[in-house]
Amino acid sequence: MKIVADENLAYTEYFFAEFGEIQQKAGRTLTATDVQDADALLVRSVTKVNTTLIAGSSLKFVGSATIGTDHLDIAAIEQQGMTWSNAAGCNAQAVAEYVITALLKLKPELLDAGDAFTLGVVGLGNVGSRLATMAQLLGWNVIGYDPFVQRDHVKQVEFAELLKTADAISTHVPLTKNVQHSTYHLIDASALSQMKKDAILINSARGPVVAEADLITDIQKNQRQVVLDVFEHEPEISEELLNLITLVTPHIAGYSLEGKARGTQMIYEAFCKTFHYVASKQFETQLPTCEALFVNQTLKEALKNHLTEIYDIARDDANLRACLADGKVDQKAFDYLRKTYPLRREWAAHGGPKA
Repeated sequence: MKIVADENLAYTEYFFAEFGEIQQKAGRTLTATDVQDADALLVRSVTKVNTTLIAGSSLKFVGSATIGTDHLDIAAIEQQGMTWSNAAGCNAQAVAEYVITALLKLKPELLDAGDAFTLGVVGLGNVGSRLATMAQLLGWNVIGYDPFVQRDHVKQVEFAELLKTADAISTHVPLTKNVQHSTYHLIDASALSQMKKDAILINSARGPVVAEADLITDIQKNQRQVVLDVFEHEPEISEELLNLITLVTPHIAGYSLEGKARGTQMIYEAFCKTFHYVASKQFETQLPTCEALFVNQTLKEALKNHLTEIYDIARDDANLRACLADGKVDQKAFDYLRKTYPLRREWAAHGGPKA
């Protein structure tokens, strides 16, 4: 069996080596020739799996170790008679912790704000729901908007109500266009004008959820604090945008070791089901142990004392800004940061809570 895999997947050898030859490739530049005689294709969000890539190939399985599926042409995959799978929820905990880390980096005093601070969560799927739970552990007031699901533990409001009420807004939606409740440019000039002028905006979902031109205008007018892990024109980031955003990171909000490993395990399990193998491997057996930083401390005490030690988000910000050249961060520099990213550990690895 021949398996073509994105070179940045975690633990690919551990999960798949027993099944045959693994060819590891740069996901963004995969070609039809690369996958023509492969039995399985394992990708991340940088690979557009469409007719151009897979038509006429011998592929039987496409697995994406990602939450989202907007990079998969599901109709084309199914038309070719292939089975597909993604890894919904694999890095939800990592993204939730990323958002909280970013907020505490911008405003450390939020640790003691309690329910005087209102976090608005747009999208209450795996990630948004997890974030809501973690934020509630800190005593924050949480409101959410999602027209598709109902979560008992979150007070859900209409979008306009969330925009005008929240002190910080974090987006956790898939990218959809030309459908009811489309999320393309969900945060546009109109949405931004309804937000409090000092409300923080965080986007770690998909870049085009936020209209970049409108965001630039809003920041110039209101000096809004904004955190971006994804960008409308990713992988290129303009110098103009970079200079206006408070915190920037290179699409790594979900890049915990646990999240990456969990994603690979989820497509491994789907692969085994497709090819009638027994799935017997667990990613936890491969993880190194971590220093216990949450022992004998409350959650707030541990975060106050060890947050930068657990995840230094300012380092990621500085590394991305250092890639600026000739007026932009280009694809090569952006992808290099992601490829060489030192995967952080989730709070639970240090003895902390998880949702």
